[in-house]
Amino acid sequence: MTIQAMILAAGRGERMRPLTDTTPKPLLSVRGKPLIDWHVEALARGGFTSLVINTAWLGAQIEAHFSRHSDPQPNAHLRESLSISYSHEGADFGGALETAGGIARALPLLGDVFWVLAGDVFVPGFAFSQAAVDRFSASGKLAHLWLVPNPPHNPAGDFGLSAGGLALNLAADANAPRLTFSTIALYRRTLFDTLPFGNPQGAKAPLAPLLRRAMDNGQVSAELYRGAWTDVGTPARLSELNETSL
Repeated sequence: MTIQAMILAAGRGERMRPLTDTTPKPLLSVRGKPLIDWHVEALARGGFTSLVINTAWLGAQIEAHFSRHSDPQPNAHLRESLSISYSHEGADFGGALETAGGIARALPLLGDVFWVLAGDVFVPGFAFSQAAVDRFSASGKLAHLWLVPNPPHNPAGDFGLSAGGLALNLAADANAPRLTFSTIALYRRTLFDTLPFGNPQGAKAPLAPLLRRAMDNGQVSAELYRGAWTDVGTPARLSELNETSL
């Protein structure tokens, strides 16, 4: 079965130290549940139960977390249907391969169209739907991004959004608003054609240049997501989330 979604979980989480000295960031608890569990359960509710997770820093803990089938778990009925594979970048190459490098490494497992999201964002209300996949597949675009209003830590945003639903690679001095990339996206495999299939040498490669090049060719669509979203990048943000309720 081809993988339907990839969760990025290979980062070191430097800004979250000392919490991440002993725990990978996706396993830090938000409102009583590891961050990554929020994603896995949301994907399963949408019918996406075949997943790949990339790991590096303390990656064995992430695989062990999902192998505890005997532990009582909330939403156990959703977990029972899961098929999770791993791309252990740390074990294979000594460290994380950055976002595009990590996705390219996992391409042999992934289908032509697939979800990707970071394991360290909190977005409890996002609905992963087959309808979104079908629309994207029919569009012929290389990527579809969900953008969010700019949080205080990223006031300048990342990408623009046209009235027609295209993501825009705006110049730094452009007189147009930018929004923040939520990390949630649908991708077509061909977006990564400039990298060796399967990234056998473990080359590190960032995602932004690939997206910006595709945007310049009108090949990236986008939409604004206004639901709750937090980049859980610091202990303060984690603490704030755990002090408030949904």
